[in-house]
Amino acid sequence: MSAGVRLTDEQRLDWLRLIRSENVGPRTFRALLNRFGGARAALAALPDLARRGGAVRPVHVTTSAEAERELATARRHGVVFVALGEPDYPAALQAIDDAPPLLGVRGRIDLLAQPAVGIVGARNASAAGLMIAERLARELAEAGFAIVSGLARGIDGAAHRGSLGRGTIAVVAGGQDRPYPPEHIDLLEAIARDGAVVSEMPMGWVPRGRDFPRRNRIISGLVLGVVVVEAARRSGSLITARRALEHGREVFAVPGSPLDPRNEGTNDLLKQGATLVTAAADVVAALEPMVGRDFERPLDEPAPITLSLPLELPPDGRTRDGITALLGPTPVAVDDLIRWSGAAPATVQITLLELELAGRLDRQRSGRVALL
Repeated sequence: MSAGVRLTDEQRLDWLRLIRSENVGPRTFRALLNRFGGARAALAALPDLARRGGAVRPVHVTTSAEAERELATARRHGVVFVALGEPDYPAALQAIDDAPPLLGVRGRIDLLAQPAVGIVGARNASAAGLMIAERLARELAEAGFAIVSGLARGIDGAAHRGSLGRGTIAVVAGGQDRPYPPEHIDLLEAIARDGAVVSEMPMGWVPRGRDFPRRNRIISGLVLGVVVVEAARRSGSLITARRALEHGREVFAVPGSPLDPRNEGTNDLLKQGATLVTAAADVVAALEPMVGRDFERPLDEPAPITLSLPLELPPDGRTRDGITALLGPTPVAVDDLIRWSGAAPATVQITLLELELAGRLDRQRSGRVALL
């Protein structure tokens, strides 16, 4: 979709139906719009695509009534859906390869246009870590950066409190009407009044373990850089740091005592080249030259939503079976699959799309694909 164009209400409903339909994620959504020229045509094609991909049962396509109910619930909670490519959609987030097609926003939408810094870290943070996170958030917000975090216990909560009233953005892993953790409900309401709360998940969605890494990619996608304060070696905060590196963002780490396991992950980040931070000025000095710079898209990002591609005929059974036979549990690059199959790139892509909609394909962040 061309930058700056707003969806009509009818188009927004169709986009919501498509992204809420079974086996449709952000990358698949974009591929479907590129192929069919619009969400409504893609919705009509979903059942047949999934059937051709080998689905053992009919794929669930979200109905207009279901999408209308979610929109009504969102309105009651003050949530609006901003679409990829619309003027209010955050430019930094739009540049990542798996940006949410629709972002539910509650609070100050204008805050999403402000240069931002992520602050993440341990849930079981020490008192010193909490104080450092709160101080960094306060001083960075005073320097003009929005502070982005995940509303979790510990460092996240401290970062939000330090920047409350100055510009804080909470990215939540569940629906906007299912706040987590429960002890942060009051903090969430305060952020909704003075900052912004964002989520890609459906209204009513209770967050599960696998939803938090998805949330983390939005945190790293929204910001110029991520500051990690206290993180163990297997911490989810390190996932955010890795995604930040994949997105071309700066990674900062606060050093800590090697005797405290909560500092093992942050100290490892410093060994791997993260920028050492002891004060907000360290972050400001590194990020100020980046403010206002356009974000580059990753080389392996799917083609932008053009809404104008011609439709090709679906591959015949023999071609589809030949492409599928080349797939297995070991991930392979799509370019290699095209070369080995001898099929046209468009034929391989539509076959992969059919397999994905049938729930048979694992499309990894690296761009490689594997058969489930």
